Amino acid sequence: MTLHVTLSPTARPGLLASVATLAEMEVALSAGADIVDLKNPAEGALGAWAEAPLKAAVARWRAAGCVTGLSATVGDQPLDAATILAAARRTAATGMPLVKIGFPLPLPGAGAALAPVLDALRSLARETRLIAVLFADQDPDLSTIAQFAEAGFHGVMLDTADKAAGGLLAHLGVERLAGFVAEARAAGLLTGLAGSLKLQDIAPLAALKPHYLGFRGALCATGRTSALDPARLARVREELKGRVAA
Repeated sequence: MTLHVTLSPTARPGLLASVATLAEMEVALSAGADIVDLKNPAEGALGAWAEAPLKAAVARWRAAGCVTGLSATVGDQPLDAATILAAARRTAATGMPLVKIGFPLPLPGAGAALAPVLDALRSLARETRLIAVLFADQDPDLSTIAQFAEAGFHGVMLDTADKAAGGLLAHLGVERLAGFVAEARAAGLLTGLAGSLKLQDIAPLAALKPHYLGFRGALCATGRTSALDPARLARVREELKGRVAA
């Protein structure tokens, strides 16, 4: 798999565009999204696609030459090893290159709660690029980054679980976000920031040097559950141009 989002010291932050349908995937591919992220916003923060369209998306991505990243969420799951492993395996079995898994890890005791889940995922992490998603509006324990790296995860990102409760910057300040990005990058993890991001969030967040910024609502005409708007996607893409990620 070839990713436009790299560890290059001169790269701008990549654009992760979350799409809800195969038609929206075509829009994102045409617009030059760096990662096309398959998500069902009607089913929650990390709502999952069904198996058949996931397989169709992988086939389309391969036919396009794998020139972007392709990711998919496994659905909003409880912090239970068997449940998360089963959901991740279902998604990985479709051939999905990047599998995003949400971890509701509020303080305190996050590390101990996370350990058995990561133990269950270790073998899958050797076969599939797993991306951990932590939720900024759940007071996450960011010290768990090292555990994800040690378990073989490919990346880690921040998002928000409750899309009605404000965006990423409403929950975590710039200083804490900078620490998250720096620690994740130092651990060799692909690092992203998302969570109801708007155009005006791009400049301050790009300055923190994430590998990519993730968008859904800002790309849609009337909210995150409405259709992707090519003009809005183009505006976000244009705003990202010239932003230096490192």
